[in-house]
Amino acid sequence: KTNLYLIIAAIALSMLSVIGVLFFARIKTLRELEEKNKIIEEEKKRSDELLLNILPEEVMQELKVHGKTTARNYRKATVLFADIKEFTIISEQLSPDELIEALDAYFERFDRVIQKYDIEKIKTIGDAYVCAGGIPVKSEDNPHIVVQAAMGFIEEIENLKRERTAAGKRYFEFRIGIHTGHLVAGVIGIRKFAYDIWGDTVNMAARMQQSGEPNKINISGATYELVKDKFACVYRGKLEAKNKGEIDMYFVEKAID
Repeated sequence: KTNLYLIIAAIALSMLSVIGVLFFARIKTLRELEEKNKIIEEEKKRSDELLLNILPEEVMQELKVHGKTTARNYRKATVLFADIKEFTIISEQLSPDELIEALDAYFERFDRVIQKYDIEKIKTIGDAYVCAGGIPVKSEDNPHIVVQAAMGFIEEIENLKRERTAAGKRYFEFRIGIHTGHLVAGVIGIRKFAYDIWGDTVNMAARMQQSGEPNKINISGATYELVKDKFACVYRGKLEAKNKGEIDMYFVEKAID
């Protein structure tokens, strides 16, 4: 009888040992799984942050859910083009490293300005910087916001002129053009996604820039009619724009208090 008790006790202890080993193994597995999940979440967050540097959040979410996106129509959006005066001549006088350093200095300041005003950066094309208000989230006040951002650009251009002159570096002067109207925005294709804008509004904004003057904001008559209550502007008359005929143009002088 004593031996039987001993055998039962031994079996019980063995079972407890096995249960204990299994329990702690399970705890270890759960901890390892939790650590792996944390790593996966961190990588997912990092991946989303990288995508947000390329695509608007709404477009990114649509791509993640459906694997593709649909370009959208916008009745009223405002496009800004900023382009460097005499860039070809300047680029011939600077080394590639000096040129990239200078462009980065200006475009980084522009990025900060549009981030402040929640304006969507579209792209940089060589020395041109393109952004737009009223997309991908529609808004009625986007002409005012984009013109205000353009004034922020001018302020940063002047700041960099002083800073780079003091440092013995080459500074740039920009022509800025703005137009408001209908456009289409979105992502097309299946590789190397890029959020872009299309339509005559984009072309017109580019013409406003081409018809402008250094360190001034040239806006179309269409944009002027939408912002004249908040910004003092100078009428330039009807000026010829490439492939557009004569267009009413205005220089933005200052905000109206």
